[in-house]
Amino acid sequence: MRRIFTLALFFFGNFLLFSQEPPQKKTDIDQNIEDFLMEDESIDVFMASLTNYHLIYLSVNYNSATYFSGRDLDVDQFNIVPQITYMHSKGFYAGISGIYYSEFEPNWDITTLTAGYGNGFGKKKLWRYYASYSYYFYSNDIDNLYNSTVNGGIGISNKKRNFGTQLSLSYYFGDEVTYQIVLRTYANLKLLKNKKHYLRFRPQFSIVTGTQIVDLSGGSIQKVLENKADAPLEDNALLEDNVFGLINTQFNIPLQYSIGAFDFELGFNYNIPSELGNETDLKNTSFFNLGVAYMIDL
Repeated sequence: MRRIFTLALFFFGNFLLFSQEPPQKKTDIDQNIEDFLMEDESIDVFMASLTNYHLIYLSVNYNSATYFSGRDLDVDQFNIVPQITYMHSKGFYAGISGIYYSEFEPNWDITTLTAGYGNGFGKKKLWRYYASYSYYFYSNDIDNLYNSTVNGGIGISNKKRNFGTQLSLSYYFGDEVTYQIVLRTYANLKLLKNKKHYLRFRPQFSIVTGTQIVDLSGGSIQKVLENKADAPLEDNALLEDNVFGLINTQFNIPLQYSIGAFDFELGFNYNIPSELGNETDLKNTSFFNLGVAYMIDL
């Protein structure tokens, strides 16, 4: 079963979100698609033995705090992200996810539908690519800036599959059009591995760049920025077009454990936001994440 979990990670990434920010919710299914590269088993042999199967992956992730591209909104709240994902062995996957904020109104903020495809190429399939499309359903009647996203990425790992990197692009459509580029580097350290138990330490480092900060929070973040007492116009300008630049840098330190059909994760996340527009004196932020997932073999 652990090997099936590993293949699932190849298609839709970690079941637990390493970042709880709204801009990254739409890619929670595919942003870590190359995680499968970190396993040292023969991909060709494994795929040959599983040529036609279907999987359902159920997951829930809790984040202790909510930040906007690493920025503190002065709103003390947690968020919860449930997700259901279907995966086919040929490389096709689809999922539905949402996000619940403890303090925003409405609490259930946005529902995202995603469909995509991913596969490997090159010698020993050390290279991986994916492409997907996401559509958003908001829980309010505010004129939201974005309604869909086209996502794509390419990644590579070393031969031992314990180190790799991925470059991904997200292009947003709607009343505003913009894009973000994320470079992610990760490592995989196996602490315990046998037939029943699998414990690993998976640190990763992400750099988020783009032309502006993207608000996919159903308008909740826009309302917070507009109502801030200190320079609301300057803060709200962050949602408008800017020159391409660095938005946020994030460190993720997760510990993952698998047993039977269940996966668990406990992680620490640290953000270093970069100043944009009239921003000054940004503070670094951090939060913990806790998640559980269950695999159903169809």
